[in-house]
Amino acid sequence: MVRILALILLLLIIALQLRLWGGDGQVRIVELEAAIATQQAENEHLRLRNAALQAEVINLKEGHEAIEERARAELGLIAADEIFYHVIDGRPDQDGDGDGDADADGKREPGPERSR
Repeated sequence: MVRILALILLLLIIALQLRLWGGDGQVRIVELEAAIATQQAENEHLRLRNAALQAEVINLKEGHEAIEERARAELGLIAADEIFYHVIDGRPDQDGDGDGDADADGKREPGPERSR
């Protein structure tokens, strides 16, 4: 009886070892290691992004310069003691494509002079 039980346990251990080391076991291990490496790279990227966002939050809480810079860039803030100059290129669009640059051949054709 003990020999039969020992034989069954030995066969069970062999079957488990074959499943692990042969066939799909090694393939699955390689797939999981690749997935772990990919996830670790993504985690590091997200960790760096979170650190940058945390630094920005601290800067916005403590520094008025960052708030003013963001208001200027996103909302067009102009302080009360500042003068805003909006410069517009006065040259007419020669080639008719709306971008104000030269023709396709790179030359500007003379056009009517505009007074400023």
